[in-house]
Amino acid sequence: MAHGIEAIDWNMPWLQPWRARGQPLAERVAKGDSCAQALNILAQGMPDCPVRFVPQSDLPPGQAYEAFIFQTQQVPTRDGLHDFFNGLCWLHFPQTKLRLNQLQAAQIAHSGIAPVRGPARDALTVFDENAALLHAPDALWDALVRKDWRTLFGPLRPLWKETYLQLFGHALLEKLVHPRTAMTAHVYRVQTSAGMQGGWDRWLGAHLQADALAGKPFAHLPVLGVPSWWPANEQAGFYDDVSVFRPPPPAPA
Repeated sequence: MAHGIEAIDWNMPWLQPWRARGQPLAERVAKGDSCAQALNILAQGMPDCPVRFVPQSDLPPGQAYEAFIFQTQQVPTRDGLHDFFNGLCWLHFPQTKLRLNQLQAAQIAHSGIAPVRGPARDALTVFDENAALLHAPDALWDALVRKDWRTLFGPLRPLWKETYLQLFGHALLEKLVHPRTAMTAHVYRVQTSAGMQGGWDRWLGAHLQADALAGKPFAHLPVLGVPSWWPANEQAGFYDDVSVFRPPPPAPA
């Protein structure tokens, strides 16, 4: 069974960076491979992939998921959209995913598993699950941080052609299989354009730090507002929905 994977529309603009590997992966799952089996087959041709994928049942009861990956270089993988996209992200961003795992494991080793993750582990999880990566001109980034939607998608709209945006979070990719206007990414600004995806992976793998992420260096972006990503955002009034394109909080008195 494909476990919802058959619902993925690989023509969606945000899936174009993922399609070359993702579509063959989905086809293998549709033919009966488990997600772990299909991911391992693709990973065989990728010497830089630092992990293997194993069934979720290989995770010992009571052991933390991130600690298990760190100790064994094996990723417990269920059949379904969530772990499908997580595995696909390991194939595309191996150094970034490895770095996130190392930082999570260090936090677990230091503080153990608590009912509340704490700011560093929470930020690492937000990045892993819901981040989008952005390389953009300063004016566009500044408007995004300010939640100045009218400027961002009005006068600055032409600057989106000079911008590269890639969704990273596997939970975000899962949700967008059935897109809704309110779906929002935590945007992390990448400071290098070198090699785009491959160069970004090396840069993130070298630069991500738990303390810096704990400071919440994210901007919030309703994904379907990105020009050319959703036909409806060409229509007048699309950005007027304040339940989605929320105004910034008022300045302190």
